[in-house]
Amino acid sequence: MKDKHLSIRIEQCLALSKASNCPRRKFGALLVDPLRNVVLMDGYNGGPRGGGNLCGGDECLRDTMDIKSGTRVEIGCHHAEMNLICNSAANGVPTNGAWLLVTGEPCMMCAKLIHHSGIERVIIVSGGFAGENGVGYLETHGITVQHTEGPQDPRSL
Repeated sequence: MKDKHLSIRIEQCLALSKASNCPRRKFGALLVDPLRNVVLMDGYNGGPRGGGNLCGGDECLRDTMDIKSGTRVEIGCHHAEMNLICNSAANGVPTNGAWLLVTGEPCMMCAKLIHHSGIERVIIVSGGFAGENGVGYLETHGITVQHTEGPQDPRSL
């Protein structure tokens, strides 16, 4: 993928993250066919489909349970990568051989989904997720991980 196209896809990914209702952090993800340079699917973090605006309906479970950022990732919003992969599966969009752009490093849970879905490259807009992540898992399992510059997570400044 040419640098100019990658730059445009990153802008799309960042714009998509604005659809999230999460009061803590907004993430966006795009699934791209690298040969044709087209977007196959998108996703952003948010509450369960049909379950309200936030992970706890009308409240953020992470806030009400006082969960520290970067920990207990299984509690809270559905992650952008999870939504993207599930949306792909529900709509018959193949993920095998595709590239994933995401506005932060995938957590371990999402890294496992990425690996098993056949995605071959993950392009991470730097400055996102600040907790333990799944980058090492992805690399160990043969997935190319590429970091690129983007807006910084205010927690890490």
